[in-house]
Amino acid sequence: VQLQASGGGLVQAGGSLRLSCAASGRTFGSYNMGWFRQAPGKAREFVAAISWSGKSTFYVDSAKGRFTISRDNAKNTVFLQMNSLKAEDTAVYYCRADLLYYTDSGEPIVEASWGQGTQVTVSS
Repeated sequence: VQLQASGGGLVQAGGSLRLSCAASGRTFGSYNMGWFRQAPGKAREFVAAISWSGKSTFYVDSAKGRFTISRDNAKNTVFLQMNSLKAEDTAVYYCRADLLYYTDSGEPIVEASWGQGTQVTVSS
């Protein structure tokens, strides 16, 4: 699967942004999707994830209550609504698609695909 992230930009602290990640391919609904971010000089970190069905979501503690991940399988797109943004949210945001499958011997395999990043800058 190929991923194209968009929606980043410059926003003042307290503002909102909505990131989108559009996926190619006909099996988008089989992928668990996630958002990660990487600030300058720091390691890439997990932000949020959503199961293939959309029924389960997960967030890093710092995003809980402020960010919402969602998906539209009909449009092959996953979203990250970010509210009450803080300066520490400044980073390049990446989407990731995980496909879980099993080998003939029952070994679980996760195939991960990354999109290009989109810059989010929050001014204080």
